[in-house]
Amino acid sequence: MCGIVGYIGYRNSQEILLEGLKKLEYRGYDSAGVAIYTAEGLKIHKSQGRLAVLESQLDEVPLVGSVGIGHTRWATHGRPSDVNSHPHSDESNKFTVVHNGIIENYAALKMELIERGHKFSSDTDTEIIAHLIADLYDGDIVKAVQAAVGRMRGAYALGVLTAYEPDKLVAVRNASPLVIGIGEGENFIGSDIPAILEYTRNVYILGDQEMAILTRDGVELLTIEGNFISREILHVDWDLVTAEKAGYPHFMLKEIYEQPKAYRDTMNSRLSEKRDRVILPEITMSDEEIRSIRNIQIVACGTAYHAGLVGKMVIERMLRLPVETDVASEYRYRDPLVSRRTLTIVVSQSGETADTLAAMREAKSKGAHVLAITNVVGSTVAREADDVLVTWAGPEIAVASTKAYTSQLIAFYLLGLYMAQVRGSVKQEEIEQTIGAMQSLPEQVESILEQAESIQSYAEQIAVHNNLFFIGRGPDYLVAQEGSLKLKEISYIHSEAYAAGELKHGTLALIEDNVPVIALVTQPALAEKTVSNIKEVKARGGNVLGITCEDSAELQSEFDHTLFIPRTLDMLMPALSVIPLQLISYYASLARGNDVDKPRNLAKSVTVE
Repeated sequence: MCGIVGYIGYRNSQEILLEGLKKLEYRGYDSAGVAIYTAEGLKIHKSQGRLAVLESQLDEVPLVGSVGIGHTRWATHGRPSDVNSHPHSDESNKFTVVHNGIIENYAALKMELIERGHKFSSDTDTEIIAHLIADLYDGDIVKAVQAAVGRMRGAYALGVLTAYEPDKLVAVRNASPLVIGIGEGENFIGSDIPAILEYTRNVYILGDQEMAILTRDGVELLTIEGNFISREILHVDWDLVTAEKAGYPHFMLKEIYEQPKAYRDTMNSRLSEKRDRVILPEITMSDEEIRSIRNIQIVACGTAYHAGLVGKMVIERMLRLPVETDVASEYRYRDPLVSRRTLTIVVSQSGETADTLAAMREAKSKGAHVLAITNVVGSTVAREADDVLVTWAGPEIAVASTKAYTSQLIAFYLLGLYMAQVRGSVKQEEIEQTIGAMQSLPEQVESILEQAESIQSYAEQIAVHNNLFFIGRGPDYLVAQEGSLKLKEISYIHSEAYAAGELKHGTLALIEDNVPVIALVTQPALAEKTVSNIKEVKARGGNVLGITCEDSAELQSEFDHTLFIPRTLDMLMPALSVIPLQLISYYASLARGNDVDKPRNLAKSVTVE
């Protein structure tokens, strides 16, 4: 997620903006910039790279003024560059905007504005906001912003400044966090509390569809329809480290709870206005090329590989094409069979995974069309792939991946639906049903997160063990593999995931009294056979946690402990069933006294083979 800071007051805003942005560096970014109203008018300075680059440039040519906005960007639309950096302005340079989030209908708005004579200089969705406000401005910046957001669809936190009314700073929130800091003779905006904590501990937390008008003398809160809001000031007593984590004790827990938003961000802008089709304008393959695909390879490492396993299931079901999954470090050494009708999908959270890069280059050299799924727009994988599907999970700080993994699942669902539309392999009714179910996933994840206390209780019980097993069939087995990896990564408990039907072929020898076994039973067609395997485990003394759906209460008697999760389409269940496994891993690690965010021997981005 990008970082926003804004200031209006009596001090030099450049210093406050830069200091605020430094407090947001933990969120990750690829460029930075500021816009300040000076004696010569509105001035913008921005650059690709670390904040230190911008700071050194401003040291040489400082911007002097007491009102301004600043931004650190995590690229979504348009690769990292000076021109794609925020703030963005209209061509007259009278209106400037910083933005977190995604404008889903930016392409239609941009076309409309171009037809009205506007000229654009960047590849971003954000630039259209500045042009749209300029187009709608009629002497009142607040009304212009209200009219603009009324035209926009998506998620956004905005800071808006105009040279025509430099005594006002306008902030708007819809599904992307924004806080307002209250001072004396000065006021602030920030995308997160750390940005303003040095200057004030009194804040308003904006809600969705709300905006704030900041002047030097005060703050007015109102809905985007213009109705004024009365709200108590929140006094923040966090220290800075706690503030960076939004009050969560660890980044991993924060990122687990950010998954509903990551689902929405990755999904919503890729759905049609009627929400009945998937639209992927970033895919350059023609319909004819998609129809000509004869086989698909999915290549990745670690957690991304587990996402690829789910992707294989999704694509085979929707396209009825053969799909192979490869661990990237092994791909080159088996001399894979590749043709010009092969689609190779590489998956990497960072886009810099060395083994995945090597596999991608091998596939390209053999003639495959390469599509990358990554969370970083300007990464090496994104630059070298033929097509890129970006997961808009935002920066992931904890080493153990959570929201990046589940966003990769959403990307695979979208990709499978899109190619099925083109190839005509799935009926329109099923496409609409799947999209409808996908849109319910964020709320269903939130309902699972509400069970965190009972999940923590179970995790503390297993934390005393040194061995643990996961079992499942079909999609449940795929998720079990990710759950096992997560537990190993951060709790250091030895764990293994097995296809439940394989227990009798050797694994039962490992089951003894009181050994914890986590059994996923979310697939109705496979439940009866999985329950038989659970009985085999219990007969040998295993202690079973069953994770099943709310409509399967009759299974509770088969388990020693039960966790119910919402029901969705069978194919989509991995996007829900993995959530409790993430929480179990987190709380087990916490109970064992480990450094949750920085597990031993591991790095966030693996850039060596």
